[in-house]
Amino acid sequence: MSLPRQLRDESDFDQLPEEIPISATIADIEEKRGFTSYYMFVIEVKTKGGSKYLIYRRYRSFFSLHQELEQKFSPDRQSGTYTCTLPTLPGKVFMGNKQEIAESRIPELNTYMKGLLSLPTWALLDDLIRMFFYQTESDSQQVPRNLRRLRPPTRRVKTIKPKMDLFSSPRAEALFGFNGSGRLELSFSAGEVIFLLRRVNRDWLEGTVRGVTGIFPQSFVKVIKPLPDDSDEEEAGGGRGGYSCLRCYLQENNETQLRDVCVEEDMSIQPSYKDLLKRMREVFNRDDISLNYRDPEGDLVRILDDLDVALMVEESKIQDGVKRPVNQYPWELHVTPTSDLSVYNNAP
Repeated sequence: MSLPRQLRDESDFDQLPEEIPISATIADIEEKRGFTSYYMFVIEVKTKGGSKYLIYRRYRSFFSLHQELEQKFSPDRQSGTYTCTLPTLPGKVFMGNKQEIAESRIPELNTYMKGLLSLPTWALLDDLIRMFFYQTESDSQQVPRNLRRLRPPTRRVKTIKPKMDLFSSPRAEALFGFNGSGRLELSFSAGEVIFLLRRVNRDWLEGTVRGVTGIFPQSFVKVIKPLPDDSDEEEAGGGRGGYSCLRCYLQENNETQLRDVCVEEDMSIQPSYKDLLKRMREVFNRDDISLNYRDPEGDLVRILDDLDVALMVEESKIQDGVKRPVNQYPWELHVTPTSDLSVYNNAP
């Protein structure tokens, strides 16, 4: 029996709002480069009213949803009328190729979502399920790349790309060499010409050189032909490409090295301690480091686990008076050598 027919057999189905989701299918996966590399599932959702839209969810979103649903509806944890048997969620995988893991999860997650949307109609009205399948503003702003599972296979047609007009394309000349940290950033040598694609924020651009695309700090180049409509207002806006920037400092021997790290993460993200430590080791190319943040009194506080990360994010909300670009995190990381305890008012 098809899912819509199965739901229509419920007497109260006709009373459900038109925007209630009744089916969801993974259309593709997309790699994102955040504090660590990860994959998003691109999901096509169909509603009772017949509309369709795309949402983007990580596996961790499925995992969090399942935990909350178990706490709320599982017969093992609750007793009463509003309990039900939940579908089985594929478990976590801690080792292996991330793309292969994501691909292998697609049929299991499709089965899981079908099971969720086959729950009693009162469960479909629950905020946990409705918000999971709700298209957020962030979802609507993303541009899907392939949607290969929604499109029938077609013959590949060879196209001839027009020759690039070197004199009309926005471009810049590299004043210094830049070694990008991670696959998101573009590496180049002094003197190379970089063709500009768009502005990330006031300080960073995205461009291509030698067939490779990435982001880089504008201070390393001289802009020969600017991007169209590259006004101060647009620079201050930033965030058009889904990038968020984190300001980081390496403090050592009374010297401070500043880096702005751009990631494909939402501004509301709270990264794990493990992911932050791994990313900072890549950025500053060293392993013997500790992560810190400044508390509201201006003192450095060492970060040791995810609870400290949560405290840092929470305390950043009460620090005002600092003007930042709209896509820059309000919290900042201060990286110090692990053995240096002199940076603290009270050694841990």
